[in-house]
Amino acid sequence: MRPRSLSTVARCATVVALVTTPAIFAVPSAGAAGSTRAAAAATSQDADFNKDGFADLAVSAPGGTVAGKAKAGYVAVVYGSASGADTGHRQIIGQDAAGVPGNPAADARFGQRTVARDFDGDGYTDLAVQSSNKPDVTVLWGSANGLTGGTELPKGDGDNFGTSIIAGGDINGDGHADLIDLTQVGTAPDATTALRVRFGPFTRDGAAASEATSDTGEIDAPTSLTAGDVTGDGKDDVVTTHAFEEMSQASVFWKGGGSGLTKSSARLDHGASAAIGDVDKDGHADLVLRTVPDNVVENLPYDHGTIKVLYGTASGPSTTRTKVIDQNTPGVPGVNEDGDQFGYELSAGDANGDGYADIAVGIPYEDIDSGKDAGSVVQLYGGSGGLSGTGAQAFTQDTAGVPGAGEAGDRFGAAVRLGDTNGDRKADLAVGAPDEDGTQTSSGAAWVLRGQPGGLTTDGAVSFGPAALGGAEPGAVLGTEFQR
Repeated sequence: MRPRSLSTVARCATVVALVTTPAIFAVPSAGAAGSTRAAAAATSQDADFNKDGFADLAVSAPGGTVAGKAKAGYVAVVYGSASGADTGHRQIIGQDAAGVPGNPAADARFGQRTVARDFDGDGYTDLAVQSSNKPDVTVLWGSANGLTGGTELPKGDGDNFGTSIIAGGDINGDGHADLIDLTQVGTAPDATTALRVRFGPFTRDGAAASEATSDTGEIDAPTSLTAGDVTGDGKDDVVTTHAFEEMSQASVFWKGGGSGLTKSSARLDHGASAAIGDVDKDGHADLVLRTVPDNVVENLPYDHGTIKVLYGTASGPSTTRTKVIDQNTPGVPGVNEDGDQFGYELSAGDANGDGYADIAVGIPYEDIDSGKDAGSVVQLYGGSGGLSGTGAQAFTQDTAGVPGAGEAGDRFGAAVRLGDTNGDRKADLAVGAPDEDGTQTSSGAAWVLRGQPGGLTTDGAVSFGPAALGGAEPGAVLGTEFQR
């Protein structure tokens, strides 16, 4: 991986400095200007915790110290506004926060994974939160003042196998958000894992309207869950990725329906990360996978990285209409180099407002002039012919207008998220760099670049580390994940 500069079509902009000084805690209230956009935002996958019409951003800091407990973890919430992500309106939520169940514990890594949906159907987006390697799910409830209090969801008999993995969607198409997680069927040593759908709406004591489980037939749990309406029938489907020890396994498509998820007999490409979005606007969401080289998980750190689009059909992801994209694809900035890991993280959203889903591609191990593993992000755009390199953009911390400066080991692009933080119906790109150093090592940071008709722009770009939000800084690794 030789250092080099990436080309980009981003316009030069006024630089917004990376803020690292402490700021006063504040939470937002809904404004009259945002009320006209609230209904539209509530029906999208954009998180709108205070229902003001602007998407909000939940940023995981699983390494953060809380109440003196190292790596207890917290979630930083930055609320959207007419000007985009607003660090003046934010919350730091750990297990020491009022109304949040449990107590901070060392190495718990609360907030390692989060999912944002309106689980109780009141019009305010809620946030489901997990700790590292624990199946317990805590839901933080949305309100006019943002996220307030929380409820730990009841656990069943098979919920203690220790895997932390969740997703959100509308599996039965009834208009209520559902939570998909894992449980187990049977008892050890013969137990197998199962996908569980907890159907919404939920009550505030955590009870789901109903539940359904689908046995995976495997002892080992899936490595990821990704939801979206691939078949175009108004019900979200799920794709699971799988691995055992050093070997990956075929990805599996699960069709959504009124009684839960049904496993497809078709086997898909082995995947390490995934996103679902309609990149060709044909009414069927498409599956985008980062493929596993030679089906060997141990090869991933040495891989240049390749993504594959499996276009959606009425029966699921196509195995014949597909497209492979990497950094040697025409129009894609950069060049394939061992260890870059193009596609380490993926997110779908419409960054230019043309109705086609676009795909943000995280490349956190990209070497640039700033040094080894400084990291980058490539934005790919959808169109009538599907996803391609046409108009693709690349961003690093060295891109003109991006706040801060790239450094070796930052891993810019380890997390990516497309969401409309300023309410203009064009998704903005959030980027995480968990190993960014503020005044402390690996405090982490996040950036938001705004969407516009011509694509992403660095005009008005913002960035923030833990100290700017009032969170603990040492080793926080802020930007490890955004809500899904």
